[in-house]
Amino acid sequence: MPPDYKYELQAQASGVNLVAGIDEAGRGPLAGPVVAAAVILGPNSAIKGLNDSKLLTPNQREKLFTEINKEALAINFSIVTADTIDRINILQATKLAMRQAVQGLAPQPELLLIDGPINLHVKIPQIPIIKGDQLSLSIAAASVIAKVTRDRIMEELHNRFPQYRFDRNKGYGTKEHISAIRKHGPCIEHRKYFGVVKLFCQEELFRH
Repeated sequence: MPPDYKYELQAQASGVNLVAGIDEAGRGPLAGPVVAAAVILGPNSAIKGLNDSKLLTPNQREKLFTEINKEALAINFSIVTADTIDRINILQATKLAMRQAVQGLAPQPELLLIDGPINLHVKIPQIPIIKGDQLSLSIAAASVIAKVTRDRIMEELHNRFPQYRFDRNKGYGTKEHISAIRKHGPCIEHRKYFGVVKLFCQEELFRH
């Protein structure tokens, strides 16, 4: 079943109207940033086909990205770089991105629906929901904003580092990507402590 407004409607029934969905893109790749998005949908938003971004095609995500930006009451996203991920680890980087995405929302939400078992250190009530992007339309909207934003960043990075084909793999550890790392060494956009990158993470190998 596609996501619905169950959680949002429950909140509204208790007097909470501004509900934000929170999700991220880019926890697992070997390269690039992690991006988090926070979205407050209007109570009468009717965005057809909205779902977990991982279940959508690139064209579907792009169309929904445009619709969400038209329909939503508020949208914000935050980008945390590979360098910061290396310094504080991916879980803390994800929480940082989510927290910054929430803090930049205007108006501020009264309740957060967060994808996954994550608790954010913000003074707003929150509900973590496992597979929330497949259950809550607000979280699904955030997943689309985060995914499209990150994919566009990776396409820009491809122009700087075409040898890794970030336009195709978006930083994930595909065979082609790993082969490129073995051939060229990692670049400054690679996460030094992730998988095969760690094996090649010597300062002289980094390409600027």
